Amino acid sequence: MLSWQVGRVKITRIVEMDLPVPAKFMPQATPEALRKSPWLYPHFVSEDDAILKLSVHALLVEAPGLRLVVDTCIGNDRPREITGDEPLATPFLQHLGAAGWSREGVDVVVCTHLHVDHVGWNTMLEDGQWTPTFPKARYLIGRREYEFWSVHEDAEQQAMMGDSVKPIFDAGLAELVELNHVISPEIRLTPSIGHTPGHVSVMIESEGERAAITGDMAHHPCQMAHPDWVFGDDDPKAAVLTRSRLFAEWADQPTLVIGTHFPAPTAGHVVRDGVAFRFAV
Repeated sequence: MLSWQVGRVKITRIVEMDLPVPAKFMPQATPEALRKSPWLYPHFVSEDDAILKLSVHALLVEAPGLRLVVDTCIGNDRPREITGDEPLATPFLQHLGAAGWSREGVDVVVCTHLHVDHVGWNTMLEDGQWTPTFPKARYLIGRREYEFWSVHEDAEQQAMMGDSVKPIFDAGLAELVELNHVISPEIRLTPSIGHTPGHVSVMIESEGERAAITGDMAHHPCQMAHPDWVFGDDDPKAAVLTRSRLFAEWADQPTLVIGTHFPAPTAGHVVRDGVAFRFAV
């Protein structure tokens, strides 16, 4: 269970599942192109160059007076395309407990965007009903993101809205927020649109130290070397601009970058490397 300290803020990674993805899903990620970034091995690319290593995990952020969960993975009991249309049955909540957290002790939940692998544990199945997993939390949902997906016609997306988003609104726990919403003196959202229309990342600043939780503005560290490599982005042009802008902002700075889909070691620093960047862990 990886964790990092940023001033008075502690961030802990709770893994739901590893997610190896064939490199061919990102067409530019040929073996020849990947091998030009030797720092990707062995943590982020398989030795045979065929697999991009990803992870599905939540990040627990403990700040003074606040316990925040950033992105709630896929969740149990829902068949999704990402899981081969089979429902998961993971010990996610047990891992939460092992980190010293309880469902009732969570104050805030942030979804960087409304995709199935970022909202699942918003709710859990109890007696045949989807109920909020964190019954005392405020669930912060981007207003622009919510308005876009609420009228989207994709069947799986609508199923997700029905079992992972609607119940928290029905329970009065959801709050629609803007792209730059301030959560606490140490934690704020920052716009990182492109992967989805209302995507946000999470910025943490405490006692002179900084960290950024990416969300899906970047799925994989290879996108630091190649910000123009696209992986399921709704607006590829905007996503490329976001990656270029934020990597440039974080590069060569003491900003710990925590990848929402980066496998272990998950966190590191962006370093300028020629015309692009690399990930130093």
